[in-house]
Amino acid sequence: MSDNRNSQVVTQGVQRAPNRAMLRAVGFGDEDFTKPIVGLANGYSTITPCNMGIDSLATRAEVSLRTAGSMPQKFGTITISDGISMGTEGMKYSLVSREVIADSIETACKGQSMDGVLAIGGCDKNMPGAMLAMARMNIPAIFVYGGTIKPGHLDGKDLTVVSAFEAVGQHSAGRISEAELTAVEKHACPGAGSCGGMYTANTMSSAFEAMGMSLMYSSTMAAEDEEKAVSAEQSATVLVEAIRQQILPRDILTRKAFENAIAVIMAVGGSTNAVLHLLAISRAAGTPLTLDDFETIRAKVPVICDLKPSGRYVATDLHKAGGIPLVMKMLLEHGLLHGDALTITGKTIAEQLADVPSEPSPDQDVIRPWDNPMYKQGHLAILRGNLATEGAVAKITGIKNPQITGPARVFESEEDCLAAILANKIQPNDVIVVRYEGPKGGPGMREMLAPTSAIIGAGLGDSVGLITDGRFSGGTYGMVVGHVAPEAAVGGTIALVQEGDMITIDAHARKLEVHVSDQELEERRAKWERPQPRYTTGVLAKYAKLVSSSSVGAVTDLDIV
Repeated sequence: MSDNRNSQVVTQGVQRAPNRAMLRAVGFGDEDFTKPIVGLANGYSTITPCNMGIDSLATRAEVSLRTAGSMPQKFGTITISDGISMGTEGMKYSLVSREVIADSIETACKGQSMDGVLAIGGCDKNMPGAMLAMARMNIPAIFVYGGTIKPGHLDGKDLTVVSAFEAVGQHSAGRISEAELTAVEKHACPGAGSCGGMYTANTMSSAFEAMGMSLMYSSTMAAEDEEKAVSAEQSATVLVEAIRQQILPRDILTRKAFENAIAVIMAVGGSTNAVLHLLAISRAAGTPLTLDDFETIRAKVPVICDLKPSGRYVATDLHKAGGIPLVMKMLLEHGLLHGDALTITGKTIAEQLADVPSEPSPDQDVIRPWDNPMYKQGHLAILRGNLATEGAVAKITGIKNPQITGPARVFESEEDCLAAILANKIQPNDVIVVRYEGPKGGPGMREMLAPTSAIIGAGLGDSVGLITDGRFSGGTYGMVVGHVAPEAAVGGTIALVQEGDMITIDAHARKLEVHVSDQELEERRAKWERPQPRYTTGVLAKYAKLVSSSSVGAVTDLDIV
């Protein structure tokens, strides 16, 4: 069959003369109508440093697609800057943007009968949004990461945007001056690229490399380096060959690929958001995956990378130390990676890793030796209990003991919580509860980087817990539990918690409990009233109506028929 198996419906036959007329206007010649048409989904924008360098990558990829014998058609898609919207009402649109990105790429590619798609993105939701579309459409596809930002520097220390969030907490606790806070602000983000630690963007780029949907080494390259542009060009060439061979996303996005991604995420100390996004992508790909699968893999895989937010290094340091391929090779050598999983290159993971060393260089300490890990088990624990019968996700790196029992301090919004922390109203051993911030209740499941960073900045990271039906930024660490499900807005137990109730967070036992009897909870439930929707028109209202539980990825097309 020809390489333009989809696009020939608009390029072939007498009846398609009008269609071809339109294509001629955008640069098609007589010889181009038999070539595959490849969508180039371009996430470029100047909204955020994560995406401001992408347009030049798209241009390089466009030339490479044409040289490889395809006809590229570039189109735009949106982004929301989590860092800029953080702590505001605007953050409610962040997770929503994942669906908008997925829908826009699917709409453009299917509406224009494209034969393949190369997507370029930077900020957090660009990647899962693109991958959702790729899994749904199942046409040959590759993801190109826009690249990570280089670290800022101040007083001999590396900075990231999270440094600025934590500095706010330090300032409010009287630990640094306003001048020191301003200095951190001015030095934290020196240029283009996605947030520099192993936060959500770098976590998801690493996951896609592990899954075989991006090229090896591409997930940790700096946005401003020439190798990033070369990688974009190479990705275009690989995609055109995948179109010829008809290597499809669902050939790659198998159960083994998802298990590989989870193993890598645990090994590098990645973001809690990976749980939400991989659940959503697995459903789009028709590959069964549950919260319990994360716990199963966590028990086997150590954290071997010393990366921010709780560690010392950033993604560019990981790249210099050997990148994700070295991490994958170590996992493969210890039986924790499926080497026979397919990649977009047509080669298996094991074939791709054949020339990669099996041990990290002794000249660096970003990637630890296997027998000297940061933590003996993975850091993303799935908790259950009467507060989370469907499950919740805890990130347990960077704290001495992920276990606390203390009185509930209940807040109905992130803003109220942050105000209390900055006013020094939170005491050691408190367990903060932030509710009605879930997928439906927020709506949009806001991230809680501002309050969690303020807790860390105030020196309370080891002594204060925080649970929420919202999410956490990849920059969050501490005794925090997110994605609590069922959420408050649908009557989950988190809605019934009262100020002063004793709550236990126990990552060792994987428990999240409120110490209130079943009878008392039922009495409270009988009095509980479902709140009125916060939005009644527009995209947030539509999202709240359609979105599912975080325990299944907060997708918007579950049981839609």
